[in-house]
Amino acid sequence: MLKLNNLSPNPGARKANKRVGRGPGSGRGKTATRGHKGARSRSGYKTKLGFEGGQMPLQRRLPKRGFTNIFKKEYALVSLSDLNRFESGATVNREALLEAGLIKPADNLVKILANGELTVAVTVEVDKISTSAKEKIAAAGGSIKE
Repeated sequence: MLKLNNLSPNPGARKANKRVGRGPGSGRGKTATRGHKGARSRSGYKTKLGFEGGQMPLQRRLPKRGFTNIFKKEYALVSLSDLNRFESGATVNREALLEAGLIKPADNLVKILANGELTVAVTVEVDKISTSAKEKIAAAGGSIKE
């Protein structure tokens, strides 16, 4: 019967480590497979991230395109159909959406998009709302506070 005290790996599954630097008779003595001189032969050798042995590294070989706008605003997008889970007359703001699990805590700005249909009348207080979403909220009897 197989028990914790008689578990063993399959034959050939585990391989003994290469023992280097154990004298000339071992075939791996003296320089211990590190060669003569050079960076990798020394102890404490560390390579820079992306270093390719002097070859031009990939991140420098690839062309650079465009730029990153550091002032770009990222909005968490919420579909209009997702607002149907709220009761009629409820206020839908960032906190309510967070509680409902529709946005993440890291999301600072929220935008409502007109995907789907709205069947409940809710008061919406978010950072941005698309024009067609505004019309659908008004048609469902809801209101918008900005």
